[in-house]
Amino acid sequence: MSGETILVADDDAAIRTVLNQALTRAGYQVRVTSNAATLWRWISAGEGDLVVADVVMPDENAFDLLPRIKKAREELPVVVISAQNTFMTAIKASEKGAYDYLPKPFDLTEMIGIIGRALAEPKQRHVGPGDDGGDKMPLIGRSTAMQEIYRVLARLMQTDLTLMISGESGTGKELVAKALHDYGKRHHGPFIAINMAAIPRELIESELFGHEKGAFTGAQSRSTGRFEQADGGTLFLDEIGDMPMDAQTRLLRVLQQGEYTTVGGRTPIKTDVRIVSATNKDLKVLINQGLFREDLYYRLNVVPLRLPPLRDRAEDIPDLVTHFLRQAEREGLAPKRVDIDALERMKGYPWPGNVRELENVVRRLTALYPQEVITREIIESELRTEVSDSPLGTADGGPADPSIGQAVEDNMNRYFRGFGDDLPPPGLYQRVLNEVEYPLILAALTATRGNQIKAAELLGLNRNTLRKKIRELGVSVYRGPRST
Repeated sequence: MSGETILVADDDAAIRTVLNQALTRAGYQVRVTSNAATLWRWISAGEGDLVVADVVMPDENAFDLLPRIKKAREELPVVVISAQNTFMTAIKASEKGAYDYLPKPFDLTEMIGIIGRALAEPKQRHVGPGDDGGDKMPLIGRSTAMQEIYRVLARLMQTDLTLMISGESGTGKELVAKALHDYGKRHHGPFIAINMAAIPRELIESELFGHEKGAFTGAQSRSTGRFEQADGGTLFLDEIGDMPMDAQTRLLRVLQQGEYTTVGGRTPIKTDVRIVSATNKDLKVLINQGLFREDLYYRLNVVPLRLPPLRDRAEDIPDLVTHFLRQAEREGLAPKRVDIDALERMKGYPWPGNVRELENVVRRLTALYPQEVITREIIESELRTEVSDSPLGTADGGPADPSIGQAVEDNMNRYFRGFGDDLPPPGLYQRVLNEVEYPLILAALTATRGNQIKAAELLGLNRNTLRKKIRELGVSVYRGPRST
């Protein structure tokens, strides 16, 4: 038995009782109170080895008390608990110097584990960027899935660890990266984002590292790359799975050596950036296909963070809808309200486009419907339109197999929407053909179990032409059993 004393402060008598019993069974001495004044009296008298405190107490907010605790007893770990399960609660807990944050209701085993680690670890001072963010809410949701996201982000705020965010399209990967930057130690530096899928392959190295005048045809002057632009801040590499092999090799060298050279340059340039990458692909599959470097994967995937699809956190939909309605109202659109039955229907829809699709639907509702209250019937009509327009579902919500042409059209529509009011770089026609060619040849080789003669016949190509394409594109010749 450890014998250390845990100070518990919570206005809820049931939580005080449960924690008292559980911590006592775990071998700790426990003192409980319902108010901040008593807690502060114990702390200032030198009592207690760890504090468990609710954010909201009848006489004082724990976030107001925390700075006094850290000033008086810097090494005293504080675990914050709260029913205000928002991103900002987790961030404020980290900024104010809390050891950890647990949303209510919490798991007692997890709580005891956190207390044990806190008491065993060397105590370190937590220094926040000093801006509590006001009422700004960069991430929305109080679901269990989002609580874990908030906790991971709060732990990463004061580090420079490399983070890889995975998740389906539309789940908010760039928003998470931006929140990590804005509330982290590099918040005074720039946040630079680059989408690998939106840059021509032959220009990616120039985009990342810059180029010297005359480095290639059309290079009329020196150009700074994204690494140089992000110096002192965060570089967000979106759709990292689309990065070509040559650029992957150069990126790996930068991560290993902390320096790079511009295209056409010779002088190494030191880099000081935090790398956050994101993907909606399974990079391990790409590694097995020879399309992604395994050593780069482990360099980027120091801290993995998977964002849940919206269908797995449907309880967050009312908060998201409210947020998007307020946003639309601030932009000059008429105020709207969604009734309870309509919200329930939205919670039952699978949202293949995730939060981005939900935002688009809410914007249409505010722009196209004169009614102040959005009813279930209106939502049903809008969701039928969403399903009929989507290659991912049918009218009854089940999966559908789109034609190749429809799939390409839908993909291109999403691609263009990603640029907002701008247009993608020139050369789109050839880029699309190049992107289609690789999976087409790979699928043919897979279907014929690596038989190039049969694959050439299937594709309608000369065998020598197919061999040339395999070499040029770096297609892995598949000879295993055909998958079902």
